[in-house]
Amino acid sequence: MRQDDAIKDIEITPERVQAWLVEQPELQVIDVRETHEREAGHIAGTRHVPLVDLSDQAASIDPERPVVFYCRIGGRSEMAAQAFRASAYEAYTMTGGLLRWVQEGRTLEPAGGHVADH
Repeated sequence: MRQDDAIKDIEITPERVQAWLVEQPELQVIDVRETHEREAGHIAGTRHVPLVDLSDQAASIDPERPVVFYCRIGGRSEMAAQAFRASAYEAYTMTGGLLRWVQEGRTLEPAGGHVADH
């Protein structure tokens, strides 16, 4: 498999994440941004594990269920997804991050939330 194919396979669109959350509410969706970014706005029903804490929290992420990571634009979440795939998780990164989520008209919590600068 070419590297481009591996990257494509790891990416999942915000549209698909939103649909997947409806289909499987138990889907693990993890925000890997910093705390101040999370507080400014996040996807409802998602978990927060800052990227710097992810290795310490790995045992709390169920390896039997898919996990989608997201961040502001997708760089940090891609690193997280690659690391978890290396440990045999079914892991994905949300393409375009929270910026794309909002640009495509999806809402954030809390009401009036926004995408904070990194």
